[in-house]
Amino acid sequence: MTPGRAGTAGEGRFILLLGALVAFGPLAVDLYLPALPAIAAGLGSGAEAVQATVTVFLAGFSLGMLGYGPISDRYGRRPVMLAGIALFVLASLACALAVDVGSLVLARFLQALGGGAASVLARAVVRDVYASTEAIRKLSLMAMVTAIAPLLAPLVGSLALAAGGWRATFALLVVWGVACLYGVWAHLPETLAPERRGQLGLKAAFGAYLQLLRDPVAIGLLLAGGMSFAAMFAYITGGPFYFITLHGLSPTQYSLIFAANAVGIFLANFINSRLVKRLGPPALIGAGCLLGLAGALVLPLVVASNLPASIAALFVVVSVTGLLGANCVGLLMQAYPRNAGAAAALFGASQFGFGMLASGAVGLLHDGTGRPMAGVIGAAALLSVAGYLLQRFRRADGATRDT
Repeated sequence: MTPGRAGTAGEGRFILLLGALVAFGPLAVDLYLPALPAIAAGLGSGAEAVQATVTVFLAGFSLGMLGYGPISDRYGRRPVMLAGIALFVLASLACALAVDVGSLVLARFLQALGGGAASVLARAVVRDVYASTEAIRKLSLMAMVTAIAPLLAPLVGSLALAAGGWRATFALLVVWGVACLYGVWAHLPETLAPERRGQLGLKAAFGAYLQLLRDPVAIGLLLAGGMSFAAMFAYITGGPFYFITLHGLSPTQYSLIFAANAVGIFLANFINSRLVKRLGPPALIGAGCLLGLAGALVLPLVVASNLPASIAALFVVVSVTGLLGANCVGLLMQAYPRNAGAAAALFGASQFGFGMLASGAVGLLHDGTGRPMAGVIGAAALLSVAGYLLQRFRRADGATRDT
């Protein structure tokens, strides 16, 4: 039974479940951020070592996505997703029971490997069930659900920390994982029919990545969507220093600014879900890239002296990820329907991979001002526009590229 045949209410529950699955990444990162100092104190470790658990998670999440995509194209979405979420649950329990920072880093890596299955395969499921622009509309609705995670996760993490210490934050992730595991087992049937699964071996299935990376259109979509994500990670990395240390805002004030950006992503996805059928994904990708570039070009002019203008420019830069994510991954999966899992995996891995590079660049260039953050955001925005132009002029409209 497809979600559409279950009626509007059934389809709504279907999208809600898929949105919750995509939220594994932001939830697993944002929920425990308020507990980082307490983790360092509790495990007798330095702040740098505990902060490495964030970097390790991003690396594991990207690697997990790359593994699960082709495997699911070959064997189906449901068994791979169930196995990944089960690994996430067990690794989250290991995080809660960690006795030193080394065991926590290892558990976080395994947690990320498992969580990547839920995030990437939820997108592939949408491509299995819906066609063309309708799939992109559903991806936007899912992203609206996912955008709630960065809004609520830090607050929920703070409450858990106050109530039960830092281990309680990971206990919540165990509960979340178990709930999603049940949701998939009970309410998500296999969406990739046997006749649509690749008949080649796993080696050939993973070879889909080479095909994607040789395609200028695919590279353009990866850059357009991934570099927008990189700009957001540059803001996430440089934002606390810029707002709290440099401008003297309180952590609460910074959290409100952070939440406002999440609202911006939510609204951009809502707008995209309303306009994508009328305007088409390429036009909305172009609009998102140009808006992001406009915000990025304003930022160096105001970052040193005008805090309100800087907040507004950063709001634009971050919000446009809501226009770019669903459209770019939707077009990529549309171009490679037989390898939709691999396409979604490569897109997700590129987002987190570019985000890691941007985050590292902000730290490496740190000079006590907001200029490094603004510079990295500007470079990412330019590359995002370059990606849009590449796919725009090399795209064969309506072509399927993995026939």
